[in-house]
Amino acid sequence: MYRLLIINPGSTSTKVSLFEDEVSVFEKSLFHDADELLKFPHVNLQIPFRYKVITDMLAEENVAPESIDAFVGRGGSACTQPGGITKIDQKLYDDTEAAVGGSEHPAKLGVMLAWKFAQEYNKPAYTLNPTNVDEYCDYARLTGIKGVYRVSHSHVLNQKAVAEYHAKKLGKKYEDMNLIVAHIDGGITVAAHDHGKMIDGNMGADGEGAFTPTRIGSVPVLALLDYIDENGTDAVRLRCSRAGGFVDLFGTANSDTIHELVEEDDFKASLVWNTMLYQICKMIGEMSTVLCGKVDGILLTGGLLRFDDVRATIEKRCGFIAPISVYPGEMEQEALALPALEVLRGQKEPLTYTGKNVWEGFKGIDL
Repeated sequence: MYRLLIINPGSTSTKVSLFEDEVSVFEKSLFHDADELLKFPHVNLQIPFRYKVITDMLAEENVAPESIDAFVGRGGSACTQPGGITKIDQKLYDDTEAAVGGSEHPAKLGVMLAWKFAQEYNKPAYTLNPTNVDEYCDYARLTGIKGVYRVSHSHVLNQKAVAEYHAKKLGKKYEDMNLIVAHIDGGITVAAHDHGKMIDGNMGADGEGAFTPTRIGSVPVLALLDYIDENGTDAVRLRCSRAGGFVDLFGTANSDTIHELVEEDDFKASLVWNTMLYQICKMIGEMSTVLCGKVDGILLTGGLLRFDDVRATIEKRCGFIAPISVYPGEMEQEALALPALEVLRGQKEPLTYTGKNVWEGFKGIDL
């Protein structure tokens, strides 16, 4: 029997699971209020805090860390990577810590925490489908500024897990379907999946798409420049990933608190909440054009699907595009565990991080 500890940091929580072979022994989702996390000027500085949260939880569950055979963490922020399971090594840790991929998404802490545990207890560590998996088509990359490109920063792990589960449920293969997947939680990403590849989507932690409980979403460039003149670039960087959206507008990332106000017909809360849903619907519409209208299904996942009006609003505005299926919460813990188990059993070889981006520019073209 193999024991695996699954570490999945998000913008407002740290989710931890213990697997014994294919069986989930427990799953804990530890919520962190925005004020608590904003005490740390940089996301990397959260490592000791989140490490202690995990070790305290393990102690409460009477689980000795040295009894664990492998540590598996969600990932992101390094160079872009192909999809699949990758062994965490010092190079991947260093590039993740330095955020060489340009994104400071809290998912990066999964790689860093898994490596910290692995080093301390002399065990292997792995990551799967980090936020920077790159399968974009060329049209999704180019911008109107020479040398500035759009890159893949998304909830790849959960999006692919949900898409594969949905296809299997229908008796089909993920690689044979066109799907739009919307991950709706503290961060929000919507992507077009074309026959097993995520060919386009919004850069959620980079200030693109709908605003979220913790992120600003898309803001008109000139208005943003005026804001930077008054508040500085650091304030904007913080609001792109941790201090925008509900945090900036209400002082909290707690969606339950905001939704309670919506149910009480509070005007401000209703306006903000419904604007967020409106913007999500616009993103789904955009991705339907990427797939030329040939969409086999729209899949909704993430923590905010616990609120019925999220589904109802998207069905009202987007139901004409394709059938809508809802998978509340996420499937990331099992998605992280099972490939790592295959590696431990010798059934699969993990990828090795190369330290090079999957895509290195338009060859022979000066753009």
